[in-house]
Amino acid sequence: MNLQQGGAVHAHPPTIAAPEYAMSGQDFDRVCEMIRRHAGIALNPSKKSMVYSRLARRLRATGMRSFTEYLDALEGGGPRADEEWQGFVNALTTNLTSFFREAHHFPILAEHLQRLRARERINIWCCAASTGEEPYSIAMTAQEAFAGAARSVRILATDIDTAVLATARSASYRDEQVARVDGDRVRRFFLRGSGANEGWVRVRPEVCGMVTFRQLNLLDTAWPLRPGFDAIFCRNVMIYFDKPTQYGLLRRFAPLLNPGGLLFVGHSENFAQARDVFQLLGKTVYEVNPGAACRLTSRPGNA
Repeated sequence: MNLQQGGAVHAHPPTIAAPEYAMSGQDFDRVCEMIRRHAGIALNPSKKSMVYSRLARRLRATGMRSFTEYLDALEGGGPRADEEWQGFVNALTTNLTSFFREAHHFPILAEHLQRLRARERINIWCCAASTGEEPYSIAMTAQEAFAGAARSVRILATDIDTAVLATARSASYRDEQVARVDGDRVRRFFLRGSGANEGWVRVRPEVCGMVTFRQLNLLDTAWPLRPGFDAIFCRNVMIYFDKPTQYGLLRRFAPLLNPGGLLFVGHSENFAQARDVFQLLGKTVYEVNPGAACRLTSRPGNA
C-alpha cells in the first residue's frame, strides 16, 4: 500500500496475468472456419474465451508455442495431424447430457415401441451419444416397454467425440449423475459400487448389451449405415449447425427411417425450413413427410 499526501491510502491496482498464448482475431477466425468445415459447428464471437481455454490445453499437450503454429500443423498434415484433429474436435464439442433428459420423449418412444412389438428386430440410432446417458435411457425405456424382454431392440449410439464415447462404453457414473432418476429405475437398471467404487453406479449388463457405440461425424460424406431405423434421436445437436447444414442432414435422415419411424430432436430445435422432408407430430417429434419419401435416397456406407 502507498501513503499519499493528505493521509489517503490507496491500494495498488490488481495485477492481471498476461495470457499464456496470444490469440489474434485471425487465429479465432481460422478456428471457427476449421471446426465448421470439419464438424459443422458454428461458433460466434462470444465463444472466443471458451475456445481459448479449451485449445490452450491442446497447445500445452502438443508443445506448440502459439495458436498459429498449432493451426498450421493441423492444416499442414503430418504423422500426428489426424490424431490431433480428433483432439481439436473433442476440445470444442459441447457434451451436456443427463439420464432421461427432455423426459417427455420417453413415453412417446415407449408407445412407439409397443406398436412395433411384433417385429423381429427394432433399430434405433442415437447420433449424439455423448457420455452415454441418452442411449442408455433409450435402452431402459425399451426394457420397461417390453417388461424386461427387449432383446429385439438394438441401439446404435454414435458421437464425433472419442473421449466421451470412452466414458459411455465404461457405463460408470457418479451417484450424483443418477440423483434425479426415479429410485425404482436406479434399483432396476444400475449396480451400486462398494469399497473402492463407493459413490459410483454402473449400468447393468442387460442394458449395456442393447447399445453399440461407434465414432461417427455427421458431416462425413458417407455414413456406415443402412436404412432400417425405427427411430432416430438427434437432440440438441443441429442447433450448432447453420440452416443449410441442418437441411442436408434431415434429407439424409429421412431415407434411413422405416415407414412410420420417428425423429426426436431437442426442445429448442425447429425445422420449419424442412417441411418438405419432415412433418411435426408434436413435442419436437417428427415423421417423414409422406410426399418426400419417394424423392429421397439414402447414401449408406459399407457396414
